Amino acid sequence: MKRIFLFVLTNVAVMLVLGITASLLGVNRFLTANGLNMGTLLMFSLLMGFGGALISLFMSKPMAKWTTGAQIINNSQDPTHRWIVQTVATFSQKAGIGMPEVAIYEGEPNAFATGAFKNSALVAVSTGLLQNMTKEEVEAVIGHEVAHVANGDMVTMTLIQGVMNTFVVFLSRVIGYFVDKVILRNERDGVGIGYYVTTIVLDIVLGLLAAVIVAWFSRQREYRADAGAADLMGRKQPMINALARLGGVEPGALPQAVQTMGIAGKPGGLLALMSSHPPIEDRIRALQQRAGG
Repeated sequence: MKRIFLFVLTNVAVMLVLGITASLLGVNRFLTANGLNMGTLLMFSLLMGFGGALISLFMSKPMAKWTTGAQIINNSQDPTHRWIVQTVATFSQKAGIGMPEVAIYEGEPNAFATGAFKNSALVAVSTGLLQNMTKEEVEAVIGHEVAHVANGDMVTMTLIQGVMNTFVVFLSRVIGYFVDKVILRNERDGVGIGYYVTTIVLDIVLGLLAAVIVAWFSRQREYRADAGAADLMGRKQPMINALARLGGVEPGALPQAVQTMGIAGKPGGLLALMSSHPPIEDRIRALQQRAGG
């Protein structure tokens, strides 16, 4: 319940900020007496498209800590904590990135990485992951998350999401205006109901299409992170074993802001098209077919 409340609250806050910004910049006034002002509409679309994605990116680390209750362990003297931190440090050095913050949180088997910058990221593992995996398998999962950071996946996914959002906002309003003025022949000043209905419907339909495209990119990124973990460990079998282990358990739920950066999800049926993670068996097969290790 806490996570749902925070997710809704965050989205309301983001939309409020974007709405105020659009008003201050005047880019929400793209409907004029002479029709659509395409330049202003493009600026509005870019603001709404990238604004939300960028705000989510910069808020991702504090939100992840808050919603999962993650405890930073970089300076902990606990032997298990020190081993996790040292593993992250070793892989980070190999990957050429700055030392991330390292955290543990209570929950079912999962792990995630987040943060706006490569050199100030957060890598977190759940207590369930530590309890259900061997030491080597946990190291493989950590390698996977460090690979996400080194590959710049958080920023890449933000940019892709921003581009998709921009196209959705822009196209829905252009098509809505065309439907209202050309197909429905609204000759009155301003737009009519046809514009508003079409825009709302297309925001939903095009938004779903955009989500499918973003999810496809996300799944390709998972294969790269699996391969990255194998490279960091010097062999692929530990990552294969870790994935096989994850395939036999229910992965822990993660906050919306970091779901795509988790180690696993459970796609199925048509929902697989919108899943951020490929099926476990496909990931294992890709690693098995990979040369080396």
